[in-house]
Amino acid sequence: MSDIQPAKIPDPIHEAPSTAGMTTKVVKGSLWTLAGTVLPFAVTFFATPFIIRKLGPEAYGVLILIGLIPGYFGFADLGMGVASTKFGSEAYARGDTKAEGGVVRNAAALALTGSLFFAVPIFLFSAEILQLLGVSNSFLPEGQVALKVSAVTFVLTTLAGTLNTPQLSRLRMDLNSMASALPKALAPIAVAFVVYWGFGVVGAASVLLTSAVAGLIAHIAISRYLLPSLLSPNMNREMLGPMVKFGSGLVLAALAAVLLTNFEKIVLTSLVSVETLAYYYVAFTFANMATLFSSAMVQSLIPAFSQLTGPEKKEQFVSIFERAIRLNLIWLLPSVTVLFLVAKPFFSIWAGVEYGKESTIPFYILLIGLVFNILAYVPHTVITAYGRTDIFAKLYWIELVLYLFLTFFLVNAFGIIGAALSWTLRVVFDAFVIGLMSLKVASIPGYALKRMMQPVRAGTILLLPIMYALFVNDFSVSLFLISVCSLVIYAVLVWNFYLSSDETIWLKQKMILFKTVSDKMSLLV
Repeated sequence: MSDIQPAKIPDPIHEAPSTAGMTTKVVKGSLWTLAGTVLPFAVTFFATPFIIRKLGPEAYGVLILIGLIPGYFGFADLGMGVASTKFGSEAYARGDTKAEGGVVRNAAALALTGSLFFAVPIFLFSAEILQLLGVSNSFLPEGQVALKVSAVTFVLTTLAGTLNTPQLSRLRMDLNSMASALPKALAPIAVAFVVYWGFGVVGAASVLLTSAVAGLIAHIAISRYLLPSLLSPNMNREMLGPMVKFGSGLVLAALAAVLLTNFEKIVLTSLVSVETLAYYYVAFTFANMATLFSSAMVQSLIPAFSQLTGPEKKEQFVSIFERAIRLNLIWLLPSVTVLFLVAKPFFSIWAGVEYGKESTIPFYILLIGLVFNILAYVPHTVITAYGRTDIFAKLYWIELVLYLFLTFFLVNAFGIIGAALSWTLRVVFDAFVIGLMSLKVASIPGYALKRMMQPVRAGTILLLPIMYALFVNDFSVSLFLISVCSLVIYAVLVWNFYLSSDETIWLKQKMILFKTVSDKMSLLV
């Protein structure tokens, strides 16, 4: 891309983003993606306690399991979800919508083939799979039907992950978020109703299938609007080779990553019980609240970085990289502090006293790992944008050998605590390696690295409430006051020393806009 200048396309609907405004587009896209993530998450947050209590721990564990099993085959798209975004974004930056359409169709065809290859056996051997994982005979008939439904959902979701490429390449995260978030937000409400009416795990799985169908239809309609040639029957044969090569690295990495990401859950179910999986999964899900902003940012960064890898765009690339890491740190530190402090009372009130007792300590351990895991998001995206997916394949397979033995040992010795510890140790190691490799691949200068880590200095003040909660008190008025004071001091330090002038100006403008909108709404009320 270094010797090719982005071309304007006559229709303003399809106008390619300029590099000058890329940072703003990434921020807006990240906020839209965050909103699209928070909406279904918030609905799930309020619906889940009802579902847990209505189903009971074992049935809820089965519901989690039938959702996780197809997820273990996330590599079934053959890496085409990411490949489509990378190569589609590059084609769009060149103004070549014909090539972009071919890339999307290539990706969709390959992803559909790969997902069917794994979904069909899951569908046919659902009973045997659940028996192998230790699901009791009383839940087996219901569980196998739900798993068949979940296999179909998996195929549709995989296909949607490629057909949304025109939205991502244009950084139209508003459209992408609406198409994804609305069906997902309605699903937990519908699940709560079907569980209340007695349709159990099968009813819940059927609701998720309906949500996947609605999301796929929405993505096709929006992407075809942005790229009218989307559904043309022609393939882009020239790009098949590079896409398959790129995707093969992701597939090899994903084969190991499936076990690296979820192996402790399988071992926990097999060596302990499905009820323990429910306790662990609640802790894991709550800890993942800390990933919302970072994962939202990543979806915008993949197409942005893919368009900025040329030498003439190096300054813009480094600027976005440094800012993404720094902003991640700035919000992550107080978020982790708050999650740590409210964990035990939250679990007890939200899911029940048993969950408050069983999920809290695993949550603390997982939270440590997630801090490092989140910081690795942006470096991971950089390596992907440069096409070095082979790095992930090599790293994950090396990790996997040690991780399998470590997980068996720790879970067998410490149960749910061991599961959380094995996952955390693995992601800490992974984060360090991915971070170092991204700096090498993208040739990030030292001054950017120094600046992006500066917010850690302000974050030390947040250790006060954490240490107080651990060694002095559990949850009290004193802890609340210490926490508020620490957060206020942290905010002042960040505002005055660790945000750039253009960032503070942007935030002030958004606060003024928010106040104006609020005032108008209050007048209407």
